[in-house]
Amino acid sequence: MLPSYEATFSVPLKCESCVSDIKSALSKVDGITLTSFSIPNSLISITSTAAPSAIISTIQSTGRDAILRGSGAPNSAAVCILEIPPSQTSTSHPPKSQTSKYESPVRGLARLIQLSPKLTLMDLTVTALPKGRYSISVRRTGDISHGAKSLGNVYSGEDGGREGELGVLEVDETGRGNLVGEVGWRVWELVGRGMCVRPVEGTEDGRAEVVGVVARSAGVWENEKVVCGCSGKTVWEEREEMIGKRMV
Repeated sequence: MLPSYEATFSVPLKCESCVSDIKSALSKVDGITLTSFSIPNSLISITSTAAPSAIISTIQSTGRDAILRGSGAPNSAAVCILEIPPSQTSTSHPPKSQTSKYESPVRGLARLIQLSPKLTLMDLTVTALPKGRYSISVRRTGDISHGAKSLGNVYSGEDGGREGELGVLEVDETGRGNLVGEVGWRVWELVGRGMCVRPVEGTEDGRAEVVGVVARSAGVWENEKVVCGCSGKTVWEEREEMIGKRMV
């Protein structure tokens, strides 16, 4: 059985009816052991083994949005924004004036939450990719400028004994795919490394490839701000930007 972790989510909570609706929906998600609701703070704390994406989609099924605010113990969580390599964006994207569909090179997001000293939960979602099968790997460097070429070889740890191939992702006809699994890495070993999602043999569009750099993210209760100190935007305004950039 997987070790559980605690995560906090911002959710619009106006009354006890909101709490009841969400509790009912979450009761159907395997792995959730404890939930706590704060209506004044519009915050839900959840202890579980479920992937954050599964929890968010379940809350959204009640007609309410949800934002992951923090997960896991301090220094045990990370995120990787997956995007088309900068060297390819000029040829992969038409000018913005032609269409708004390709304004952002971002194609997905990977969340990493360390559950134990040797086990990390990976929750990876991509959008707007051609249908097919994609391999996911951690790479030696964090240079995404030319995709897999600049990221270097698959990283197997300094001793060469780790598994750098993290799994295979299935993307459906809508261009969306999600892969949840456990990887034998500690989060700090991955921070600063690159991640590469690229087609395997048989994928319809062999040119598709997205990459990103793993960066530390907030642990549970480490991010209680509702307004960004840099941009002045609320978490919900930033959420709308993330949706527009295909980060969620």
